[in-house]
Amino acid sequence: MTQPMTLTQFPVHLGLGATAHVLPEMTGGMEWYEAYGKLHPNDGIEGRLVSMHTFTEDWSGWEVHPHGSEIVLCIAGSMTLHQEYPDGSTQSVTLSPGEYAINPPGVWHIADVPESATAVFITAGEGTEHRPR
Repeated sequence: MTQPMTLTQFPVHLGLGATAHVLPEMTGGMEWYEAYGKLHPNDGIEGRLVSMHTFTEDWSGWEVHPHGSEIVLCIAGSMTLHQEYPDGSTQSVTLSPGEYAINPPGVWHIADVPESATAVFITAGEGTEHRPR
């Protein structure tokens, strides 16, 4: 048996062949995500990043995952997820503990956090793009 780990500190990569790999300690910076992208290049768009983050303020920028869906599972607090679809339409959903939403491929998304929220993310991260709020 291995030591217990936390997703906030050590995210997991789900790869080809139903594999799971503990990732280096999360720093939260863009350099961590850039390094992650180089760790399992052969998994391509099928690889998934599983992570957990706690937010105490609104997200500072939008993001989009062009090659796959992302699951956002709220486990504490609440957050309002805003989605902008390629056709220009928008949708918002407020998530409470135990509720989730799916960001489809190519849908820009951002969240408003009124107080505090913790969420688990299962992300198809290859090719992720960002833009300011």
